[in-house]
Amino acid sequence: MKKKLFFTGLIVMFALSAIGHFGHWDMTAQFIISAIAIVFVAGFLGKATESVAHYAGQRLGGFLNATFGNAAELIIAIFLVKEGLFDMVKASITGSIIGNLLLVLGLSFLLGGLKYKVQTYNIKLAEHNGSLMILAIVALFVPAVFIKMEKFSIDEDKLLSIAVACILIACYLLWLVFSMITHKDMLADEVMNADHGEEPSWSKLTSIIMLVVATVMVAFVSEWLVHTLDTFTHKFGLSELFVGAFVIAIVGNAAEHSAAIMLAMKNKIGAAVEIAIGSSLQIALFVAPVLILVSILFNHNSFMDIVFTPIELTAIGVSVFIAKSVNKDGSTNWYEGVLLLMLYAILGFAFYLV
Repeated sequence: MKKKLFFTGLIVMFALSAIGHFGHWDMTAQFIISAIAIVFVAGFLGKATESVAHYAGQRLGGFLNATFGNAAELIIAIFLVKEGLFDMVKASITGSIIGNLLLVLGLSFLLGGLKYKVQTYNIKLAEHNGSLMILAIVALFVPAVFIKMEKFSIDEDKLLSIAVACILIACYLLWLVFSMITHKDMLADEVMNADHGEEPSWSKLTSIIMLVVATVMVAFVSEWLVHTLDTFTHKFGLSELFVGAFVIAIVGNAAEHSAAIMLAMKNKIGAAVEIAIGSSLQIALFVAPVLILVSILFNHNSFMDIVFTPIELTAIGVSVFIAKSVNKDGSTNWYEGVLLLMLYAILGFAFYLV
């Protein structure tokens, strides 16, 4: 019954979003409808990836959830880059990183911890995640300092941004080789590999087809949502920083929200952590660098550099600090989830007032 209601809502909201876009409805109405629609399609994406994960295994499944969960954010960001809205793209990258580290992980720890007193996962994985998170913030911090303090020219700025982007992409790809191939057994989690006797929603072939369909739907609704952002931002007097860091990030993170929380409440906290932290690392080490390279392809005269504002770097830095602190021992409880959510609320109020 619940599945039937969900898919009915999915079809209705997707259709309304399409009608609103092509029918040139009021921009505010279009924004609200598209935002609701993208939550539904992101949820559909989450269900499809969870079904694929049943056949691929929990570790690979967590990676797939993070990857396809980021599809909405990546597609939205590409359309924003195409429109030249580089500040909003950087804000959405910031919001995605802190949203996954604080909101998604916090809700997973809280709701999973209310059901299970203590949840544990591979401590080696926690240590490596911590190191990668530190690398991510350092990689964003260094260019900002050098480019601003040394007053680099546009060409030097472009060269450094491209170099750092390529290095981060290489680092992320090597991490996949390390974690998925050469040291797969060391980072495995018994709880994650346990059989909970759950049946997948669809067959293997149907799951893959659903994954493709969901990704295509995300692409369409993302474009319709981006089309409304400029008008919506000006009408309500919101800054691009707040819209990018919180509105777009929360909407785009819908797939990770649902998948990670459901897994945490099934005592699969390792898979939930893989989705939340893995998604943040993917954004910082892969998606952001790819967007920098894409911006150069779209327009050779104007490009998105890797320089983030002090506010954005501060938000990412404090998020990484507390996330690494609560994850270092490989165990979680509901109160650690509360700490993450409280910091997210503090940042939300601060960003709103910018």
